[in-house]
Amino acid sequence: GTTTSSSIVDLRADAHTMPCEEMRRVMAEAEVGDDFWGEDPSVNRLQQRCAQMFGREAALFVASGTMANLLALMSHCQRGEEFIVGKNSHNHKWEQGNYAQFAGISANTTSINQRGELPLDEIRINKSTDAMQMPITRLICLENTHNFAGGKPLSVEYLNEVRKIADEHKLKIHVDGARIMNAAVALGVTVRELAAPADSVSMCFSKVGRDQYSICIQGIGAPIGSILVVGTKQFISAARTRRNALGGGWGKAGVLAAAAEWGLERAEETARIDNERAKRLAEGINQIVPENFHPSLRAVDTNITNIVVVETGGRLNPQKVHSRLESQGVRTFILDPTRLRMVVHRSVDDEGIEKAIEAFRMVVND
Repeated sequence: GTTTSSSIVDLRADAHTMPCEEMRRVMAEAEVGDDFWGEDPSVNRLQQRCAQMFGREAALFVASGTMANLLALMSHCQRGEEFIVGKNSHNHKWEQGNYAQFAGISANTTSINQRGELPLDEIRINKSTDAMQMPITRLICLENTHNFAGGKPLSVEYLNEVRKIADEHKLKIHVDGARIMNAAVALGVTVRELAAPADSVSMCFSKVGRDQYSICIQGIGAPIGSILVVGTKQFISAARTRRNALGGGWGKAGVLAAAAEWGLERAEETARIDNERAKRLAEGINQIVPENFHPSLRAVDTNITNIVVVETGGRLNPQKVHSRLESQGVRTFILDPTRLRMVVHRSVDDEGIEKAIEAFRMVVND
């Protein structure tokens, strides 16, 4: 359901969406089979739909975005090889270093600028040049939108520049596109256009959502699941084999796939409304106290997605603001020692946004 004036406004993450009654009905009526053998019609239909949406040959439905990213790394890189990634990227910093734990792959990190981009010159410099002493570089990993950079979308122009470097050095590109739908809506392009420069893309189904809707491409609001979309059937076949090695083979997954597909049908509109509400939240906070709070989504910013990052200063620090907001019924996430993050999703309506703004007002005036 959506927020009311007396309920909690949970802005910690868009994975906190809940299935609505209509989604639950679709799940209950889903046609199912054994996806381990590729025989679940609902899963197959979802995979085909996602592959077509991204303009690719095949896709694979998996349990989480973390699993999707790991499968991409394992399918692009062999043990002892490396990938180039931003030091604050989600699949490097917040996924348990799983590529090292389970795949023997190492990370070669770059900085990340305020737009969530890996600087092009650092990508060039970081590629290994000595196969006798250094891990062989196979892959460049990007994140769109970029969580730590405040939900900034990576432009098609930037992605094409990375593609040129990848081609020059015979590298592959994987995009962690958990919130790629929000990026596409913010930039006014299709997900196919955003994904075109990449060799593989992951998209989450548990995070995109509007009002009573939800969809896991982060915001879709499905209870579980992500999609790994790549260019070739051969790549997906390899990823499917590795999925089983990680315990990811599942039967009767059509119940979950049906929820994801139902949300996917509403994803673009959901993302648009979430982005608009995030902009209202950012502007509302800026109007309260511009000297203490600086949301990364400003009124002059045209690339608005569903993440609002607030920098605190002076007498207020993130922990203090977080605790005071919690007492007002607004939940946020402490991103680092100077910033709070809020993620707008389908379970937070206009009333919830206004409640959050008012909570900030009370914190500042306390």
